Order: sequence, then structure tokens, then C-alpha cells
Amino acid sequence: MNTERISPLKKILSVFIPFILMPALVISGLFVFRARGMLWMITAVCALTLVIFFCGFEKRKTGTRRLVLTAVFIAFASIGRIICSPLPGVNPITAVTVLAAVYLGGEAGFMIGAFSVLISNIAASQGTWTPFQMLAWGLIGMVAGLLGRFLEGHKIRLCIYTLTAGVAYSLIMDIFTVIWEMNGFTVSAYRAVIITALPFTATYALSNVLFTLLLEKPFREKLGRIKVKYEI
Repeated sequence: MNTERISPLKKILSVFIPFILMPALVISGLFVFRARGMLWMITAVCALTLVIFFCGFEKRKTGTRRLVLTAVFIAFASIGRIICSPLPGVNPITAVTVLAAVYLGGEAGFMIGAFSVLISNIAASQGTWTPFQMLAWGLIGMVAGLLGRFLEGHKIRLCIYTLTAGVAYSLIMDIFTVIWEMNGFTVSAYRAVIITALPFTATYALSNVLFTLLLEKPFREKLGRIKVKYEI
């Protein structure tokens, strides 16, 4: 078994960056730079995502295996989103991110969620919303990884989490909508956007549950075996 411990500094960074630094950066960047700083914001989020991932590195050998698996699931989630793009509000990124994060850890989950958005947006379209999407799906993966032991092997718990994650994703993107449209934030405007987005939120959240039901068993069988065999 891999008994090497992650340093306290890495543990602190793996919490501070996704939950404090990156949200502050994304929100303040939207206020300050608007569309002018889109590429810089995307680059910053990508760089911080890599830092988060490597904060979870332990031994070089297992870390490399984890990186390869993470790349595979980024590709899988990206292709799945592109295939489902004709169906508004339906895509498998949340389900793939959550299921992979449960077995590979929160840092890998953040990277899968964030980079899947970046890559699939090449087809869907990049914009000022991209950093918010990367943050939202990244956090969904990070939290899933932190809850890995609680969620692993429990289909009902996974469905509840992905349903909740779908709603959370919509709420985060509604923050972007209000800031972008009003160049500011008010609770009344946020409430109005939430109500307007209810059909999308419901469709997306329920589709998450469907994808989870379809993918949970093969992920559990394959990733569970890999996790034990390669001590990931």
C-alpha cells in the first residue's frame, strides 16, 4: 500500500485554491476585466487547476497513473458533452466527474470537471462564462472526491449528490449571469435569474441522475479494480 503522506502545505493549498482563491479570482476578474481579460482568466484557472492536481501527488509512479486516468476521463466527459450538445441542458460532465472523483480523489475530480469544460467549449464556444463553468464543475468534482468514502458503491447517495450538483452548477452560473448583465450583483436580480433558469436547472439536474444510473456500475467495477490493483 502507498503510505507516503501528502505534506501539510499541499493539503492547505488543495483547499485554499479551489474554495477561496479561485472563486475570488474568477468573480473579481469578471468585474475588472469583463470580456477583455477572458483569455487571461482561462489561463489563470488552468494554471491553478494544475497546481490543485499536483497537490494531490504522492509517489511518482501512482501519481503518473492517476494523471493518465484523469486525462482519459477528461476526454470521455468532453466527447460526451459534444455528443449530447443538441439536447439543451443534457450532458454527462457532472456524472463522469463525480464518479471518477470518488475513486481518483478530489484533485483529479477538479481537473476532470474544469478541463472537460475547456476542451468541450472548443465545440460549444468559449466565452467569459468559461472560467465560471470550469470553477463550477471543478468544485463539483473536488467535493465528490472529499466525499468519496461516503459515496463509493452507494448508487442512491451518488444520485442524490449529482442531483444536488446539477442545481449547484446552475446557481453558480446564475451568479455569472447577474454580474455579466448588470455589472454588479443584487439578490433580487439573482432571484429573478434563478426563476427564469428553472427549466434548464431541472433538465440538467435530472439528466445528471440518469447518467449516474447508467455509468455507476461500469465505473465501480473498472475503477474499483484499478484503485486496488495500482494503489491509487
